[in-house]
Parts: sequence; structure tokens; C-alpha cells
Amino acid sequence: NKHYQEIMERDNFVTAEKVKNAFLGLEHRYHTLMQVFRRHNEDYEKQVEAGMKAKGTLLKYRTVYKHLQEFLTIRYHVKDIALKELTPAFISDFEMFLRTDKHCCTNTVWLYVCPLRTMVFIAINNEWLTRDPFREYEIKKEETTRSFLTKEEIRLLMEGKLKNAKQELYRDLYLFCAFTGLSFSDMRNLTDENIRTYFDEHEWININRQKTGVVSNIRLLDIANRIIGKYRGLCGDGRIFPVPHYNTCLAGIRAVAKRCGITKHITWHQSRHTAATTVFLSNGVPIETVSSMLGHKSIKTTQIYAKITKEKLNQDMENLAARLNGIEEFAGCTI
Repeated sequence: NKHYQEIMERDNFVTAEKVKNAFLGLEHRYHTLMQVFRRHNEDYEKQVEAGMKAKGTLLKYRTVYKHLQEFLTIRYHVKDIALKELTPAFISDFEMFLRTDKHCCTNTVWLYVCPLRTMVFIAINNEWLTRDPFREYEIKKEETTRSFLTKEEIRLLMEGKLKNAKQELYRDLYLFCAFTGLSFSDMRNLTDENIRTYFDEHEWININRQKTGVVSNIRLLDIANRIIGKYRGLCGDGRIFPVPHYNTCLAGIRAVAKRCGITKHITWHQSRHTAATTVFLSNGVPIETVSSMLGHKSIKTTQIYAKITKEKLNQDMENLAARLNGIEEFAGCTI
């Protein structure tokens, strides 16, 4: 009958209780996973257009949405699923799908499961879901070594002889990120309004990080200031840098690095790691200050970004040795 068909189309299975409730008018409206996910992505896209959220995060949500669609079709033979039918087994099945069908590594699986958890939180907060299917689920990221350019590699990049002005632009943009800690998107959207002179008479970058919304204040070092001077006024829309598409810049900086004799695999986010590690921490900037400049919500994030370098470790021990100058001076006695 009609009620049977409606329930089957919506939930993909029928029980006597569901049919009875539908017949008596006691049935409440069901919310589905993909319905919530779709609405979330639509709202998130509006926030990206308003400059409130990062486009990269939206792309991640869209990717996970597509993976979930494919997962539901292949494993469950449906296009959607009622929120109340989400179980720990469903989440584990999705994880296995990502590992086997999509060949994702553990950290990518973690990254893709997080948006699904976000949809569950939305459902619980709106009282569309009464229990958390993630309550017994756990997946941990594997610790990875964050790659960054060393002082010598930065020197090679700065001194390298380049072919043309385009390569010089890619290098300048990358170095600007390496000496400020800005992400690609924050660097691309930087305007004159973000450059301010404070009480110390130095120029500072003042921005709301696109990814986290956290206010970040970064004093412009000399090299970053000079790079701004080369390009300021070239854009007609108020932005400081004429930044090409991300993929164009990435291919460009990789070609530049190779030309400069750098054999390390280059990513743009690596410039941010370089700022945290080689430029800031290795030169004695406290990790709390680095965390603030990078716009991190938690200092734990900074600790992940900025592994201590051998140069920094050696420098710290040399400073300690110079200060103590022998056990006699330290303890006031001999042994």
C-alpha cells in the first residue's frame, strides 16, 4: 500500500511498527544523512563566498560527500540512509571502504571520517538523532614527520638564477609564506588593509585566518617587506600579490626548487612549516608566540607543525654551556 511504499523508499526496509505509526499519523519526519550533508555543504559554500571559511575545507566536504554517495550505492544499494539507522557498524564499514576501495592511508581515512562525525554532531544538536554512533568508534592519526626547508635550502632558493619573471613570482610568493607563516589562501587574499603600523613603528600583518577564523598578528621581517614592495599596486582589486591558480603556483615553485638544486619534494604548505621551524623556532622565538602568529587555536597544533631542528638543539646547548661555564660556577663548589 501507500504507507509501505513511502517507508520503503525512505528507509529501505519496513517493519510492522513503522506501517502502523504511518497509518495512525504518529510517524515523525525522518532526516537523512545525505540530506543533512547536502544542506551543510550549501551553507558552508555561502560562508566561503563571504570570506568566512576556507575553500579547501569546502572541497574536502564535497569529496567526502561523493565518497559517501558511492559507499551507500555499492555497499547498501541505496542513495541515502535515515540518520537513526546510523550505527557503529556503518562507520566501520565506511572506514573499510575508504581503505580498500579508495586506497586511503590512515591519516586520509581520519580526515574523511571527521566530516561524517560533523554531520552526526549536527543531527544530535538538532535532536534528529538521540544516540551517537561514534561513541565506541576510534581512529587515531599516525604521527608523520613534517617537511620543511632548512636554512641552506632557503639560501639556495633565494640565490638561484631563474629563467623569467614568472619563476621569480613563484619564488617570491613561496618565500613570503616562509617568512610570515601565512597559508596560500591567506597570502592570496592579503590586502593593504591587512598591513598596519603599530606603536613600535613596524609594519605588521593583521588578519583573520581563513581556515580557523583566529586573529593573527605577524610582524613583517625585512625580506617579506621587500617582497611586498615589488608587487604592491599591481592588482586592481586591493590585493597585494598577483597570485595565479594554486596548481599553477605549485608546479611553478617545484620547477624553481629543482632549478635551484633543491631535491626535496616541495609542497606549498611546507612553506608554513618552514616559517614555524627554520625561521621562528630555530631563531629563539617562543612556541607560544609562534602559535599566535600562525593563528592556531591550540598550542598542540604548533607542536605538531614545528619539530625541533638539530641546529636549534645544538644552539640551545651551546648557549647553556656558555652560561654555566663549568660546574664550579653553577654549583659554587668542586667535585
